[in-house]
Amino acid sequence: MTQVPDDHQPRDGGRDAAERASLAEAWRTPTGWRYVSAVNNSHVGKWYILAAFGFFTFAGLLALLIRTQLAVPENDLLSMELYNQVFTLHGTAMMFLFAVPIFEAVAILILPEMLGSRDLPFPRLSAFGFWCFVIGGVFVCGSIFWNAAPSGGWFMYPPLSSDPEQTGIGTDIWLLGLSFIEVASIAAAIELIVGVLKCRPPGMRLNLMPLYCWYVLVVAGMILFAFPPLIAGDLLLEMERAFGWAFFDADRGGDPLLWQHLFWIFGHPEVYIIFLPSIALIATILPAMTRSPVVGHSWVILSAIGVAFLSFGLWVHHMFTTGLPNISLGFFSAASEAVAIPTGIQIFCFIATLLVGRASLNAPMLFAGGALAIFVFGGLTGVMVAIVPFDFQAHDSYFVVAHLHYTLIGGMLFPIFAGVYYWYPFATGHMLSERLGRWAFWLMFAGFNIAFLPMHWTGVLGMPRRVWTYAADMGWNELNLVSSAGAYILAAGFVVFAFDVLRPKGRTPTAPADPWKAATLEWAREGPGSPWGIRSVPEITTRYPLWQQPGLKDEILRGAWYLSDAKDGRREMMVTDILDARPMFVQRIPGPGFVTIFAAGFLGAAFIFATYHWWLAAAAALAAFVATVLYWLWTGTGGIPQTPRRDCGRGLELPLYASGAGSAGWWAMFITMIGDTTAFVGLVFAYAFFWTVHGSFPPPGTTPPDPLPASGGALLIAAAWALMMAARGLNAAGRRGAGAALLLVPVAAVAGAAALAFAAFRAGLDPTRHAFDATIWVLILWICAHVAAGILMPLYCLARFRAGHMDATHDAELRNSVLFWTFLLVQTGVTWALIALAPLIPSGAS
Repeated sequence: MTQVPDDHQPRDGGRDAAERASLAEAWRTPTGWRYVSAVNNSHVGKWYILAAFGFFTFAGLLALLIRTQLAVPENDLLSMELYNQVFTLHGTAMMFLFAVPIFEAVAILILPEMLGSRDLPFPRLSAFGFWCFVIGGVFVCGSIFWNAAPSGGWFMYPPLSSDPEQTGIGTDIWLLGLSFIEVASIAAAIELIVGVLKCRPPGMRLNLMPLYCWYVLVVAGMILFAFPPLIAGDLLLEMERAFGWAFFDADRGGDPLLWQHLFWIFGHPEVYIIFLPSIALIATILPAMTRSPVVGHSWVILSAIGVAFLSFGLWVHHMFTTGLPNISLGFFSAASEAVAIPTGIQIFCFIATLLVGRASLNAPMLFAGGALAIFVFGGLTGVMVAIVPFDFQAHDSYFVVAHLHYTLIGGMLFPIFAGVYYWYPFATGHMLSERLGRWAFWLMFAGFNIAFLPMHWTGVLGMPRRVWTYAADMGWNELNLVSSAGAYILAAGFVVFAFDVLRPKGRTPTAPADPWKAATLEWAREGPGSPWGIRSVPEITTRYPLWQQPGLKDEILRGAWYLSDAKDGRREMMVTDILDARPMFVQRIPGPGFVTIFAAGFLGAAFIFATYHWWLAAAAALAAFVATVLYWLWTGTGGIPQTPRRDCGRGLELPLYASGAGSAGWWAMFITMIGDTTAFVGLVFAYAFFWTVHGSFPPPGTTPPDPLPASGGALLIAAAWALMMAARGLNAAGRRGAGAALLLVPVAAVAGAAALAFAAFRAGLDPTRHAFDATIWVLILWICAHVAAGILMPLYCLARFRAGHMDATHDAELRNSVLFWTFLLVQTGVTWALIALAPLIPSGAS
């Protein structure tokens, strides 16, 4: 890259003012009621954080109700049914509406500036995810005010939860509401992965990324593999509840343990999805507070990756008492203990950083230190419950409740508070009170330990989890009263914190631009009043650029680097390659719009209507959602640019368009389909699970699907994929025939899906009769749903060609569609094998 030395000199004031004016116009934030249409990360991130803390407050109030009910024996403050709703919603809100969303919210707010980027690559996707999160969260939490909240626990175990007469509509609200919320989580994960991989500043190779960015990449990848199995489980459980399909009913070949497997394949990685990003906050705060780089930077990265990898092999850690073979218990027990090794490496590296540097004991450091102390204690009890004989004694007792809260609150909540005190001036331009921060910390730290430390003894004394009340002669009275008092002290600390955050700051002095003298790029932005974020995109050569590249911050603020203006009045950001962050092209991103709100509203309506079995209304809402998304895509910033290249400054010119594997959109589709395929693997896991536990699968008297139409259907879908490939090749070569190939894709695809369905229909498979029938049908319906989405793509591409928005070289939509169909081809092949070949193989238990 050519650098022009003159850019290191003071710049002309008039030129600087003109550049700032162009940026201000392009990145202008809507005012008044139109403010909700904003999509900037600086706004969406703040909304996300406030909403997540709102749900946290709701869950905290429910926790106080729980502790008030349990403060004394034989209490009748809450009825049994209301108590079940309260503890279910408490766990649900904490896990699904705070613990994971707060990570994504903080990342959306600070990640672009930390990467030296103007925004994330798909700002409307971030806004869409936020509105999905809010709508779904209000729907689930609001159910308690209508006595319709879920009451089966945040884990929703069947067979109780699979019986509509036992649990009522609350379970449907939980299943469909959380599935909708998980759309928001996966949307944010896609945004963050592409942001880290493709939106780094020039020169920021992977080994130079800040630790926070590494943690974001690892955790977003974990979400991509952990959440889809739960979505698959939600689908199976809702199909059984709504239509009577046999997945978890033992009398019809189902098995409740299937749900536990699918749930904990999600549930145990989620513990580390919560823990790792919070540790990332500490990894970012420590260098600023100690004025020293983190000791063992590479070891911390490798350890985080190791924790992520091991976490997917621990799900049976929660199922030791379900009667699994001893060899399985031994393996998963060893894996549960092994995860302490990479976790310990990270903790020791942070302690070494504290010893090497000279830390100031301010509010962020108090919360960070408290987090490490509490989490280490929680980790030690985690090693205890990883040992099978001890787990047999402590399982389903309050010992596990204590361990869970020490791990999650110590590993997640305290670092979040540290992060709020650290980044509050970045977000608002004001500092929080150091005095109130200390009060908040000590109240929370003391209250937390008073509340949860006694629960270890309560559990050892035999108090079970999820108990509504207890007799006075059980020996738990004093311990429960102490725990309840501690909960109120903890709540008092949060009230102090909330007051400090929300109190008016009009008379508070403006904070310095970089009050902590930190090393990461987010502190080189011009301030929260500049919606464009970083002034100019720099070139990075070190891990701690504001410390190790003298004068860099001043150069950034003077606009001496790349993309210092918005000369065409468009929002622009630089896209780089994955490994070495070499500049590839300039991506133009969309500005404010209500389309994301409408899309989230229509999709939310589809889920909500389905909850009440209003199928026609749900179908209409889903159709409106599809139409809104098509409008969203059509009116986005895609299309053929008026000028092919952009002068980025310092002698660097970049294209304004990219397609294929170099584009951010292609990577977004690839990552989306990885998550989609993971959910499909959850359905395949269900088939494999039944195949191993049944003496005969399919059961005697069941006719397997006809292999002939099943094979024909798979071949027709393969033909549709081949037509998509042909259309891409013909278009790239500038030859005729691409349009005809696109028109033939829906014909072949619909015929293929119909043939697959006919194979099951001809065999007389009834999904309400046996788990085999239900599993075959759910696999076929999965393929049919994807075919329905897939046939929209060639028609959309054809319309784009006809409108002049695509040509032989500007074909990103077509290449992305081919990628979708490639994944669909793989899923179809696996489905065909399970339909046509697997029934011929003797089952594992035969």
